[in-house]
Amino acid sequence: MVDNRYATALVIGSVLSLLATVYLSIAVGTQHWYQYRSPPGNHEASNASELREDFINGEFDEKTYSDTLFRLNGTLGLWWRCVQVPGKSYWFKEPDPKMVTQCVSFTLPQQFVPKYKEPGNHNTGEDLLRTYLWRCQFLLPLVSLALVFLSGLIGVCACLCRSITPTLGVGVLHLLAGLCSLGTVCCFLAGMDLLHRVSVLPDSVDGSLGWSLYLALISSPLQMMAAALFLWAARSHRQNYTRMTAYRVA
Repeated sequence: MVDNRYATALVIGSVLSLLATVYLSIAVGTQHWYQYRSPPGNHEASNASELREDFINGEFDEKTYSDTLFRLNGTLGLWWRCVQVPGKSYWFKEPDPKMVTQCVSFTLPQQFVPKYKEPGNHNTGEDLLRTYLWRCQFLLPLVSLALVFLSGLIGVCACLCRSITPTLGVGVLHLLAGLCSLGTVCCFLAGMDLLHRVSVLPDSVDGSLGWSLYLALISSPLQMMAAALFLWAARSHRQNYTRMTAYRVA
């Protein structure tokens, strides 16, 4: 039998784990990790249509898509990059066209493309720090979700076996998942800071953090709180069981 205190801790920990998983999954699948705001009228520039065409159908190049993000109110995520462009109009030119969002996903091979010390210039040599920060920022959340999934399987097995002992492993896995989620946010922020050092933002273009990044950031403490509850329940139950066993022997 499991004491009511431990059962309550397990239920709360499971709810926190579920919330963290939902938040992190939404963050990974959306593009609002970082967003740029350019002055009104940038979409009417002479090269705006060319930038949009290169962004959507052109060859993958960090310099090309970064410049387009800067100038066309772009948003950047772990797997998506998007820009805002005027919607299709008919025979007349609208003075205030409706803006639509067009997105392009990063393919798996593109995630492993090396970053260069000067974006777009392959002759400047590979920037190892930016390269591995980029790879970590998309691998770590996948590792985090995999660890939570594995801990869920262990939890189901523990319920079927009517044992609380495996909860210790569930807590450890959630702790590692929380660290991976936190590492994702840190790698992304560090990578963006390094990118802005080598790619100067155009005048009047501002960059800010998006809500997707905050969801990923929130998921980390939720996973760690769930880990603390699981570890406490497993450790306290084990100590109580040891005392009860010693009492019966005595």
